Amino acid sequence: MASTFVNQIMSKNVLTVDKSTSLQEAAANMTKLNIGCVIATENSKPVGIITERDFVTKVAAEGRPLFTEISEVMSSPLITIDSEETIWEASEIMKEKLIHKLPVKENEQIVGIITTSDIVRISSVGSDSEMRRICDQIIMRMNEK
Repeated sequence: MASTFVNQIMSKNVLTVDKSTSLQEAAANMTKLNIGCVIATENSKPVGIITERDFVTKVAAEGRPLFTEISEVMSSPLITIDSEETIWEASEIMKEKLIHKLPVKENEQIVGIITTSDIVRISSVGSDSEMRRICDQIIMRMNEK
């Protein structure tokens, strides 16, 4: 079976902002670009991520003011994957780290993001027999652990 690589299905629509950016500005930019997360940087290096879920669990649920810097609620250190890795490796990282959005790196720069939705979308393409085979492989891997 040919492998599908992260760089083949990742979204290149990624927003990076300085970690001192306010929650309100980050949310406004996410809305404007129709994206579900922001990569936080420090001295132009990626250091964290804030997702829509973070806005629910760490902002709204805790009653934080919107002028709060994203550095106070971002997830850090940033978990990433290399663009040349397979979607199977991306799936494993997401499962182990309990995350739904995985930034993609090339040469220490974020060049994209892969999400659980991307993986579901690529998994649903193809014939029923192909899907059965893929599901069988997944179940075998789960049983090995």
